[in-house]
Amino acid sequence: MKICLLGASGSIGKQTIDVINKFPKDFSLVAFSVGKRTRCISYILRKHPDVKHICIQNKAIANKYKKKYPNITFYSEEKGLLELIRNSDSEMVVNALVGFVGLLPSIEAIKCHKKLALANKESLVVGGDLINSLLKEYNGELYPIDSEHSALWKCLKVDSKDANKLILTASGGSFRKLSRKELENVTPSDALKHPTWRMGNKITIDSATMVNKAFEIIEAGYLFNYPYSKVGVTLHDESYLHSYVSLSSGGYRGEISKPDMRNPIRFALFEGKIPFKTSYFKSLDDLKGLHFHDFDIARFPAINFAKVVLDKKGTMGAILNRSNEEAVYAFLANKIRFLDIEKIITLSLKNMKYIAKPTLEEILEVDRLTKEYAHKLINELGGTL
Repeated sequence: MKICLLGASGSIGKQTIDVINKFPKDFSLVAFSVGKRTRCISYILRKHPDVKHICIQNKAIANKYKKKYPNITFYSEEKGLLELIRNSDSEMVVNALVGFVGLLPSIEAIKCHKKLALANKESLVVGGDLINSLLKEYNGELYPIDSEHSALWKCLKVDSKDANKLILTASGGSFRKLSRKELENVTPSDALKHPTWRMGNKITIDSATMVNKAFEIIEAGYLFNYPYSKVGVTLHDESYLHSYVSLSSGGYRGEISKPDMRNPIRFALFEGKIPFKTSYFKSLDDLKGLHFHDFDIARFPAINFAKVVLDKKGTMGAILNRSNEEAVYAFLANKIRFLDIEKIITLSLKNMKYIAKPTLEEILEVDRLTKEYAHKLINELGGTL
């Protein structure tokens, strides 16, 4: 399988390369993209001589690499990501980009009849209906990389007819032991200390706010065609039970393994066609040594954002994603407080224009307008971008 990897220098990207390195007879890296961290390019090329196409975020830096590697075609900026997909002879695109920038590459991969292994949550949060429509139109294939959705995918392979509810597990993030009051003065450095996973900065903040879990509920809705009422959340300290399904016949089925993203990456790259193990249990009490807690929506109200998006769909996902994206980066830059992230999202969902059945162009426009509105709110809350 020839792989085009988007986001090779990020956490998921690096671990995807680890998987490709482990299975050289099954996978060949032929194209990849990087953002600002370009030092990894020479290392990747030494290990993967089949690479013929590379996209670099900065055009000037891309031009420098063109001179260094004349036998490789270089692209730049966001349009370069689409050209990379279009022009490489890859059979599968692994989308490990972070943020809204991942939407158009996901669409391009489907339109180019390439299999899509998806770690970019925003593709489905923003354009879930559009993505699903394109998958039908182009007879496309999408494989989730998130550990929670990979676990649900496996459980539904075993018990699709018996499953009546999907339950996502959540670590609770860096502040899971803090009260709402104690969250008022937390800092970005505090928020980046995740208890069980090592991830990029944005997703670590999203985990702390629980917006990440709201995104995952939305993803599950689009991936498995489940309404919000049929997707639950359980807090789980160790992150060993990645997610599970409730069975109509009684009991539950879940995937239990160490928190290592290479497992779901491997399962997606192999298109779910390799052996896997799930576990049946009558109750969470049967899982000795693991600790679970009931989910308190008053403590983690960001989960409500998922209900808004799945109930109304349309442009609500685009509004949620962009307002969150801008708020998170403002918080990381010490321009707003932690709880301001929720305020900015709530006001954006309330006040931004809603379109029930948007075109791609309308989604892009709503994204742009939401960015402007979020910046206005950030300035009012005391920051200056």
